Amino acid sequence: MNQVALVGNITDDPELRYTQSGAALAGFTVAVSHRSKTNGEWQDVNDGFFRCTAWRSIAENAAHTLKKGQRVMVIGKLVQRSFETEGQKRTVVEIQVQHVGPDLQFATATVEKVTSEKATAEKQSA
Repeated sequence: MNQVALVGNITDDPELRYTQSGAALAGFTVAVSHRSKTNGEWQDVNDGFFRCTAWRSIAENAAHTLKKGQRVMVIGKLVQRSFETEGQKRTVVEIQVQHVGPDLQFATATVEKVTSEKATAEKQSA
């Protein structure tokens, strides 16, 4: 199975929206970098920006929990999709999120289990 894991910082608050059929969809980008010592000095090296897409309950939970700048861990499936816009064919590679959460090396978190009743009530109040 194709599976990738990322640890990095979210570049913007997750953007939550709903499809016409009512399925929740959240998109966010994770910036991944590492520290490298060059000539005796530590430098941050950018490894890339990775677009992530979460669906359904993961999308809603990520949008309500995660904020710009937070360090997160993402596990998901690497997918490539093609589409046409303004007459030009485009291809994007993104991560379909299967798991996401805060990186507890740099933060603390309070975990609250979401029941189906609470999720329904939050969706209706949004």
